[in-house]
Amino acid sequence: MKSVELRIAFVLAGMAGLVLAQSERRLSVETYRDKMKGGWVGQIAGVCWGAPTEFKWRDTIMPAAEAPQWKPEMINEAFGQDDLYVEMTFLRSLEEYGLEMSIRQAGIDFANSEYQLWCANDAGRSNLRRGIAPPDSSHPAFNKCPNDIDYQIESDYAGLISPGMPNSVVGLGEKFGRLMNYGDGVYGGQFMGGMYAAAFFESDIGKVVEAGLACIPAESQYAEMVRDVVLWHKENPNDWEAAWRRCQKKYRETPEYQKASNGGIDVKINGAYVLLGMLYGNGDIDKTITISFRSGQDSDCNPASSAGVLCATLGFSKLPPRFTEKLDLKTKFSYTAYTVPGLLDVCEKLARQVVVRQGGRMEKGADGLEYFVIPLKTPTPSKLELSWAPGPIANSRFTPEEYAKIRFKPHPADVGGADPTKRVQGAVDVLFPGWTTSVNGKDMEPGYRAEYLGRKNVVMTHPLDRETGVTLSKKIDVPKEGTPKLEVTVANHDKGDFVFIARADGKELLKQKVGGEKAAWQTLSVDLAPYAGKTVTVELVNQPDGWSWEAAYWGGMDVK
Repeated sequence: MKSVELRIAFVLAGMAGLVLAQSERRLSVETYRDKMKGGWVGQIAGVCWGAPTEFKWRDTIMPAAEAPQWKPEMINEAFGQDDLYVEMTFLRSLEEYGLEMSIRQAGIDFANSEYQLWCANDAGRSNLRRGIAPPDSSHPAFNKCPNDIDYQIESDYAGLISPGMPNSVVGLGEKFGRLMNYGDGVYGGQFMGGMYAAAFFESDIGKVVEAGLACIPAESQYAEMVRDVVLWHKENPNDWEAAWRRCQKKYRETPEYQKASNGGIDVKINGAYVLLGMLYGNGDIDKTITISFRSGQDSDCNPASSAGVLCATLGFSKLPPRFTEKLDLKTKFSYTAYTVPGLLDVCEKLARQVVVRQGGRMEKGADGLEYFVIPLKTPTPSKLELSWAPGPIANSRFTPEEYAKIRFKPHPADVGGADPTKRVQGAVDVLFPGWTTSVNGKDMEPGYRAEYLGRKNVVMTHPLDRETGVTLSKKIDVPKEGTPKLEVTVANHDKGDFVFIARADGKELLKQKVGGEKAAWQTLSVDLAPYAGKTVTVELVNQPDGWSWEAAYWGGMDVK
């Protein structure tokens, strides 16, 4: 009887061991570093190759003849790319404070970054510098760019330090993605990170995409986009341009999918271009990159993501020499402490911490190599949030002690919060006292600019809509003597123009287009001699002209 019980015990113990083995995966540190390095180099190659095309093709496919050609030395154009150094800010925070660091400390570190930012990154960091702590720094009540591409661009690090651990990716998105993005803006980054995490164990791109999809809410529009692109690829696996047109029709031209969108930097359409490269590239690095950048819009960021994931599945050792032989190992990425070897070391250091935190361990194998032993877990996505119908704010503000740690405080002119008109009026009150603004549109985040085209302390306005300009007005006592005039210093955005109109007591005095082939400051002279010795209401209008980057930048308004 005892022998039977003993045999049963042995059988049960063996079954338990089998279950345990099936619930864990092993990855040698050597293989991890190879794949992680491949992911970084793929990202570097993608952004460098696509950089000359950024936003030059919008809502149209780049002709194949216009595509730049890869040269091996291009790999070292990466060290000044924001697509890379911004996410290294997050790595540095994790390195210094550990995986348990708070989202508030992440916000302080991001607020103290010194590089220039745009879109959701800029809006989120501006909120942090005003004392609005995360997660409110990204909430649509304070941030008008919640669905922009920003965290999607910067999420590669999360998967590269979380091999086979999707819940780590989700958690890092909740910590760092919520500094600047909300809803789909966060999910795009968690999706990308989830694909990287899967790439350490999976080479089939379809399965890698499925793994990323499992990391985000199935009801989100971003998840719907992923499912659509996968389906369209299955229906027509040889014509990526046909799939591009379907993406355009649904995710650019259908109003339902443009809610909370900021045009061509919307996370869904750019995420679709990442997927087109990955699915139609068929494992070929060159095809993956070129399809992603020929799709247009943010066409350096998108091939960085698609090539990064693909090259993580391959590993650095399997990359063609043209992407590796010229790689500079000594130069630091701008605004960081990291060279390429230093970047690899900090990722390994953090990955060791992540695997333990996720319930795994490190152990030596019979072959003498060191292994990550990684528990196999189903991802738990973040809760569904909609940027166009957001939940309540958290009323989160930095304490005085926390705010004292933020080195960059807003200029007195940088006030008004999320309301574009209040922001413009606040800036005007400080820089151009006595002038008042009419209602501004929300596009391009009008308000104070610390610098524009070399000129410091500038006010940017934006028309309310396609027909309604924004007007700055003031009652002016015109001098009696001489030939009085109002000199107005203005500039256009480098991708657009506008019509400048000057009126006095309702009479048009000057109408002139501002803009051309590039952005430049110019001083326009408005003749006030007919009003010498009188008090007159002067109006200066930023009138839209074609509705493309219609902002006006105001550098000075002086009566002479």
